[in-house]
Amino acid sequence: MSRRRYWFALAACLVGIVILMALGTWQVERLQWKEALVARIEQRIVSPSIDLDALEAQFAATGDVDYTPVTVEGRFLNEGERYFLSTFDGQAGWNVYVPLLTEGDRLVFVNRGFVPYDRRDPATRREGQVEGPVTVTGLARNAPTEEPGFFIPDNDPAGNTFFWRDVDAMAEGLTVPPGVRILPFFVDAGPGSAPGGWPVGGTTVVEIPNNHLQYAITWYGIGLVLIVMTVLLVVGDWRARKP
Repeated sequence: MSRRRYWFALAACLVGIVILMALGTWQVERLQWKEALVARIEQRIVSPSIDLDALEAQFAATGDVDYTPVTVEGRFLNEGERYFLSTFDGQAGWNVYVPLLTEGDRLVFVNRGFVPYDRRDPATRREGQVEGPVTVTGLARNAPTEEPGFFIPDNDPAGNTFFWRDVDAMAEGLTVPPGVRILPFFVDAGPGSAPGGWPVGGTTVVEIPNNHLQYAITWYGIGLVLIVMTVLLVVGDWRARKP
């Protein structure tokens, strides 16, 4: 190997080692973050349910109400249903978000649960269009402040089709009494079916994938292999130049 090619190969190996070790360390940091997140979720979902006043106070203080058990009372504005593309138990369809008007001139979008594609039209599930006072117990969810990813399609408020939970977009075209405040979070209804069978509640995903340990081992493993190859490169060059 010429000296020029040797130094180029050595530099490439050293850069590769640094990158691989950095990736492994980043995955370890992500692992620690994910474990803390999972522990917080597990602790929250078994805590006692709070009312909407306490939930608002928690959001005002921390900006975080994700997975907090909550009980809200009010009446559904069924004409304001919004449809979020989703899957449930291996079936594709929609999560039905319905504005819930509560006392105190507050409105919160409630994810009442899943319906298949052919049940999107409310006319196919009239019994589930509950009228009058209702009580919903479920889990509060933070509303994203921006589109979650580059590959997520844009929401289509005009077509009443949503791919990510944007409160402002979902509130477009909604007719509400003057002075009503739209709350900046959601409530996922707990398990159970609406009258007539649809929507089916309890769709909240609480099991978060945590593969960061495997990723860290992979990056560190490849880095170790590259370290061995680098050592062999240096030793081989030294032996070749030895008198």
